[in-house]
Amino acid sequence: MAILELAGIGKRFGGVVALDAVDLTIERGEVVALIGENGAGKSTLMKILGGIHQPDTGAIRIDGKPVRIATTAAAGRLGIGFVHQELNNLDNLDVGANLFLGREPRWAGPLMLVDRRRIARDARPHLERLGLKLDPRTPLKELSLAQQQMVEIARALAQQSRILILDEPTSSLTLSETQRLLETVCQLRAQGVSVVYISHRLGEIKQVADRVVALRDGRNAGGLDRSQISHDAMVRLMIGRDLKNFYIPGGAPSGIVRLSIRALRTRANPHHEVTLDVAAGEILGLAGLVGAGRSELAAALFGVEPPLSGEVYVEGKLLNTRSPRHAIAAGLYLVTEDRRRTGLLTDMSVRENITLPALARYSTAALISRGRETHVATRFSDSLRIKTPTVETPVRNLSGGNQQKVVLAKWLSLNPRVLIVDEPTRGIDVGAKAEIYRLLRDLALAGVAIIVISSDMEEVLGVSDRIAVMHEGALAGTLHRPQFSEEAVMRLAVGGPPPEEPK
Repeated sequence: MAILELAGIGKRFGGVVALDAVDLTIERGEVVALIGENGAGKSTLMKILGGIHQPDTGAIRIDGKPVRIATTAAAGRLGIGFVHQELNNLDNLDVGANLFLGREPRWAGPLMLVDRRRIARDARPHLERLGLKLDPRTPLKELSLAQQQMVEIARALAQQSRILILDEPTSSLTLSETQRLLETVCQLRAQGVSVVYISHRLGEIKQVADRVVALRDGRNAGGLDRSQISHDAMVRLMIGRDLKNFYIPGGAPSGIVRLSIRALRTRANPHHEVTLDVAAGEILGLAGLVGAGRSELAAALFGVEPPLSGEVYVEGKLLNTRSPRHAIAAGLYLVTEDRRRTGLLTDMSVRENITLPALARYSTAALISRGRETHVATRFSDSLRIKTPTVETPVRNLSGGNQQKVVLAKWLSLNPRVLIVDEPTRGIDVGAKAEIYRLLRDLALAGVAIIVISSDMEEVLGVSDRIAVMHEGALAGTLHRPQFSEEAVMRLAVGGPPPEEPK
């Protein structure tokens, strides 16, 4: 008997059909990968299973018995654990408190005080299970994004879930952390835990899934058994066609240096200097392990964390790196790694987010022209193919891929000279990835100097004209296209010797 059956699930949001008669069956101790483009209905279906949304039609059965999952607490009581794509933890608490949030052990007695010593003790095995060498009393805000993601996964496992939903669980993890997680998923399967695995990283799915189920436009699009799982087969199910020319080959950069970094020292890595040039028309991949200093370098260039020393030039002019306002005025823009926390105001509309960095352009005598805003927002929404009912739709209602396009539209509307993009396709499906890669290449061909920071090795190798690799805050070396390989990047990323220059 299947542990979980979803039959004929339908869901509407206003006039938008999110799910149309979707079926999904999961056996005990089975890993089922749920795939589909952003907006295909994956997250909506899982939020119904997790008690966040209620279905309009259809039935849910667990162990063959009909159930109604009215709340997230009800889902937990039924043995359903949910790790969301966007982090859902409290960074004002420590690691242990996040693991046992809502289930805190307490001292016996009239006051029922939280037993913090027991939390610290009981949290350790759950962290060690994922290879996390963390003190449970460490404040969560001191951890990297990748470590926070692993803590959230540990919290779900600590609840002894029989059905575990992992929505893009590796989107901010390193290669070693990803491998550890996949090993954990296999261990859970051996222990009889059923896993719904949602990921746009198709290599992971091929490695871990027993079966693949695809959604397209809110409907079942087909499935694959273990022996049928391949990259091309999954792409065809998701988008209904083959993706050709996934990565767009670059032209010849102009040779004109658009961004020049000289002996820059960041606050995160004060003992290392970075010197680097990026040419107009070039896409420079910035690679390295988590903690290597890539995002810190980007923050220093944009003025979020002003550098300790060094100079930055944009088109030969010295940049004042004391605040983002100066970077924006110089035409240097940053698309941050965490779009929901630092790239968007999710309660505001698509229009408001796109026009926010340059409201003066849409103002006369301190009055903002809604018409001019709407015209620009609509133009970029159309050109980037942002799927939204109107530009007045709140950004929180868009899929992850479309939210990322809104962040890009915000800066593209200002005609960038230098664009830094940190993890540009995190949590985005293959179709949207192809569109963003094409957009970045079109910008480069138009003369923009682009830095792409990515933990996805295939992405770095595919989009870049050159790759600069960082190690512990220092520039370990630079690779030209004839030198590209995963081995060459990883050798530099772990502090190995640089390769010989191409002849």
